[in-house]
Amino acid sequence: MRVLMTTDTVGGVWTFTQELAAGLLESGCTVSLVSFGRLPSPVQQDDCQRLAGMHRERFFYRPSEIGLEWMEDNQTVYEEGASLLTREAVRFSPDVIHSNQFCYGALQLAIPCVVSAHSDVFSWFRACRGASPPPSHWLATYRETVQAGLLQCSAVIAPTRWMMRELAQAFELPQRCDVISNGRTVEAGSGSPRKMCAVTVGRLWDEAKGIDTLHTLRSPIPILVAGSTTHPDARRPPSIASATYLGELGGDQILHLFQSSSIYLCLSRYEPFGLAPLEAALCGCAVVARDLPSLREVWGDSALYFEDTRSLQEILSALAAAPELLAAARESAHRRALAFDRAQMTRHYLDLFESTVAPSERAEHAA
Repeated sequence: MRVLMTTDTVGGVWTFTQELAAGLLESGCTVSLVSFGRLPSPVQQDDCQRLAGMHRERFFYRPSEIGLEWMEDNQTVYEEGASLLTREAVRFSPDVIHSNQFCYGALQLAIPCVVSAHSDVFSWFRACRGASPPPSHWLATYRETVQAGLLQCSAVIAPTRWMMRELAQAFELPQRCDVISNGRTVEAGSGSPRKMCAVTVGRLWDEAKGIDTLHTLRSPIPILVAGSTTHPDARRPPSIASATYLGELGGDQILHLFQSSSIYLCLSRYEPFGLAPLEAALCGCAVVARDLPSLREVWGDSALYFEDTRSLQEILSALAAAPELLAAARESAHRRALAFDRAQMTRHYLDLFESTVAPSERAEHAA
């Protein structure tokens, strides 16, 4: 199967699409990946070169600087992106398009298009600010392009039931809506001694990531923070107070950080799934997470949940004082994380892709 996939270079969608692309390639598919948002970083370029080196003639990457539908300057995003994707579709001849932006569900091509819903502006505002976003020309454009993509796509996928319900509050959804959990496959590490420290990873400028929780936290253990401080629209990130800022790390550096740490802090106020805590748990960290319905759906009883700074401090103090409690939390998180692997995610997406292709096209593909 030939899959034309979109991604963005700004957030966690990049990690998701790298993982799914790897799974599809391992399954024998051919993948063309087109990125939006901004030009890829050197680390992201390396990610794609690694896939191209492992799967010669079956992986192609086309970067672009075309914006994303949620960015402030979104008036021509769809038209520019649709033009690029149409040209790529002519060149690549995909069996299916997998868009990780809503708007490209409206592509006027005779090719099935599956849209993955990773987040949306309306649920972000409800979670972070407790209200709907204020009316504006930008918001009207966003709503219009997102709604068009959702109604014209072949299917919409969300990583959690929570995300699908949130999306349905703001938009009319297509007839086919499925939930497919994100997946990740990483090594747990060498088993070398871990530092008694907590780590968190995220865009420091994004209030959804809850980094400001660290302002008044009196942690009994060191806290390390990694992530971008550069907002696409040049907003300033918050201070991280007494935590240690490590900068923006590459994928391998982040995994090494997880493999040498004991606890992952999921501080997010808005987290439709959460790839970073999944990666950390696979690397052997305990997961301490804000008590959100989406995170409860993913982690069940395998994470420790906090509601405010005080309860977070109490959990960290308990883990620091009781090695057996920390060991049990690490084991529970790791066992749960193993259920969300690349293989299960790829299998479900492949089944979905196959079901959207017309029977005659499936027969031609099989031949």
